[in-house]
Amino acid sequence: MFCGDYVQGTIFPAPNFNPIMDAQMLEGALQGFGCDKDMLIDILTQRCNAQRVMIAEAYQSMYGRDLIGDLKEKLSDHFKDVMVGLMYPPPSYDAHELWHAMKGAGTEENCLIDILASRTNGEIFQMREAYYLQYNSNVQEDIYSETSGHFRDTLMNLVQGNREEGYTDPAMAAQDAMVLWEACQQKTGEHKTMLQMILCNKSYQQLWLVFQEFQNISGQDLVDAINECYDGYFQELLVAIVLCVRDKPSYFAYRLYNAIHDFGFHNKTVIRILIARSEIDLMTIRKRYKERYGKSLFHDIKNFASGHYEKALLAICAGDAEDY
Repeated sequence: MFCGDYVQGTIFPAPNFNPIMDAQMLEGALQGFGCDKDMLIDILTQRCNAQRVMIAEAYQSMYGRDLIGDLKEKLSDHFKDVMVGLMYPPPSYDAHELWHAMKGAGTEENCLIDILASRTNGEIFQMREAYYLQYNSNVQEDIYSETSGHFRDTLMNLVQGNREEGYTDPAMAAQDAMVLWEACQQKTGEHKTMLQMILCNKSYQQLWLVFQEFQNISGQDLVDAINECYDGYFQELLVAIVLCVRDKPSYFAYRLYNAIHDFGFHNKTVIRILIARSEIDLMTIRKRYKERYGKSLFHDIKNFASGHYEKALLAICAGDAEDY
């Protein structure tokens, strides 16, 4: 467990920032023949999100057009998804991803899992507001109608954003660990409910104690126990919560590795994680990736992506020469 670890992103506010000049450069890049994609990458990946929002405001007031709209119109494919994704403030980006995960042909459960298992109470609260403003729809109601069973119950619990914060009770940890252990033996509906309530509502600090107690009682790691006892999206979501409690950067390194290697470069997942974590812990995710898989994230993206799409992803990763 890396509970006290310092985490770091890859994108920081640009010094000597001039939104008006950036807006002019972007307009030139977008209106020019063939579109100067290198210029778009150089500007948008080298500014933090708050700065990009200011660029979009300057662009709107100077040209009377929406920058996101222009990017959507002029660009295509995954490169477009990256450039447009960078423009959304984090809560709006989460809302955008959830909306598309639920409103497409089939529900994209892995997107729901990635976002709802990993976000803090504050991030969830802001996402719910953004979702309502952007889509005039309630995210809880949409999750309820697009999912089912104990998977749905767990998502509905997470989207409340009601996790306790900073609170620990060692005596209670032993009790909770017993409940988890029983839930892995008996698997009744009631046990599943108790299991998800502990994982969704207890503080991270409390859950570290619970996981330790679980290991003491059962002689088994909780993730292994869940994998043995449960299946489907319910099991995947429970495991994601446990991994996020232990160490979020390791969870995202694992998700990226899966998306790149097991799903033949699942573009949506790679793009979403890189953008969403770029100012939070992407540098730490890169470190965990290298430690765990022996290859760098930079190397794996270079191997699978190409063209300006590859260049944009690598710029968000902020790769160094030793990563090639």
